[in-house]
Amino acid sequence: MLGWFSALLAGALGALVLAAQDGPKGDAAQIDELVLANHILTMNGVLDAYGHVSVRSARNPNHYFLAKHLPAGVVTRADIIEYDLDSKPVSGDPSVGYTERYIHGEIYRARPDVMAVVHCHPAELVAFSVSGVPLRPLIHTAGFLSDPVPVFEIRKAAGMTDMLIRNPELGRALAQTLADKPAALLRGHGAVVVGDSLHVVTGRSYFMVVNARVQQQAMQMSGGNVNYLQREEALKSGTQDGFERAWTLWKQQAAAK
Repeated sequence: MLGWFSALLAGALGALVLAAQDGPKGDAAQIDELVLANHILTMNGVLDAYGHVSVRSARNPNHYFLAKHLPAGVVTRADIIEYDLDSKPVSGDPSVGYTERYIHGEIYRARPDVMAVVHCHPAELVAFSVSGVPLRPLIHTAGFLSDPVPVFEIRKAAGMTDMLIRNPELGRALAQTLADKPAALLRGHGAVVVGDSLHVVTGRSYFMVVNARVQQQAMQMSGGNVNYLQREEALKSGTQDGFERAWTLWKQQAAAK
């Protein structure tokens, strides 16, 4: 009898522990890294006052974490909201979410392999979204761009808009343009970048901007005759070290600010 009661008590205590972990506090490490990614991407000029970065919940793959409607550089742990894939808040302060949170929810829905998403607006990337010139890899740290980066044309999806991804339908259309690629440009707007971790998506976002800047410079110098990475080179160099060395540096730099 006592053994049965002990087993029942142990089971109840175990359930309480799991319940305690099954919430924002149980995701503390992910949330801390998400806050850090916000600061790193801002520090490196990838995110401006309107960009954002999210991470899929390791506890529940049908949920993701994203800050509330704030500039990325000022985000704190208290500002993180947990969303479902319909981009409806399930925990955290739901008062003001990013208008374009549907970018994140619909990409996570379409791409089970994606664990983190960045939406950004660097001028270097916007230039490629409107020029008809494909963004292609020419530096080894951007080898993940092994194919020309696709461009999302919002007019084809919704006619005349304010260019923002304001609803699930536009989020799905963007996810379709992204397909299985690591990044896509949004015409006249910016880019989305995806990865299998926050470290990877942060590294990809940074080096995608660097590649765009170098490509523009090389095209100006050469009249457009640029020696890009061959596809085999890009595939061999694209993974790098998961950008762990860069993350280590950026983490130290962000802490020093």
